[in-house]
Amino acid sequence: MKEVGKIWMNGKLVPFKDAKVHVLTHALHYSTSIFEGIRCYNTLNGSAVFRLQEHVDRFFKSAKLYSMKMQFSKKEISEGILKTVKSSGLKECYIRPLAYYGYGTMGLTPTTNKVDVSIACWEWKMGESKAGKFSGAKCKVSSWTKIDSRCQPTQAKAASNYANAALARVEALENGYDEAIMLNSNGKVAEGSAENIFIVKDDVVQTPPLSAGGLEGITRDSVIQIIEENSGFVIERDLERDDLYSADEIFMTGTAAEVKSVTQIDKVKIGNGKMGQVTKALQKSFSDAAMGKDERFLPWLTFV
Repeated sequence: MKEVGKIWMNGKLVPFKDAKVHVLTHALHYSTSIFEGIRCYNTLNGSAVFRLQEHVDRFFKSAKLYSMKMQFSKKEISEGILKTVKSSGLKECYIRPLAYYGYGTMGLTPTTNKVDVSIACWEWKMGESKAGKFSGAKCKVSSWTKIDSRCQPTQAKAASNYANAALARVEALENGYDEAIMLNSNGKVAEGSAENIFIVKDDVVQTPPLSAGGLEGITRDSVIQIIEENSGFVIERDLERDDLYSADEIFMTGTAAEVKSVTQIDKVKIGNGKMGQVTKALQKSFSDAAMGKDERFLPWLTFV
């Protein structure tokens, strides 16, 4: 990772290389942390953070679900994000706010420790999403079951949730695939390892309800709003594994992935094995919204 600018730590910008925590930080041992992934785009009118308010709102929702007492307000975190991006000098970047139980008392109970907050950003490279942007990603239905709300709050973007997701991602990669698709404990489609999932069948766009176990994705919401603004609609319903195999198109959404095509699941070719027209159109529509080219969605942008 290229170290640029500074990292915001508990209200102060510190040099990138000095943004360190103690080895006995509670979150490092017990995964007691929550985070966000946010994008800043180099739009026609300058650098702009995409859906900043919604990301900050979800950040605080995650903290509440984990009984974390934040020492900063939403306004302070929002300002901290903008300051961090400015300090980096980057026109486009990925932003990572993180709240975690810090160094203090060791033991399972975290609440005696202070909740520390950091904000970092770095240059974004397409990386794992590249296949889905062009040729279409190959996905494996994971042997790992998606955790559900009986285990821990799935609507919190918590580090602990992503241990489950990381197992699925690594399994897929080791078996020659680009990404994993996770089923819940009832055998219904939940989401990808780090993305929400949609299918297109007979020109109807469908996606699992949040009750299936997927995160309430901000890109998911953006895509649904874009479809509805363009006089379409999305059906939320439980999806079976069979629905994946028989779909005409499949795409995934996420802050990192944006809108990415899926052209194979397990050994089954989806549709004609190429990116579908609905997916291609949504890629462009989402890009236009994020880059400030579609005036209808300009309120989603916070300029740096």
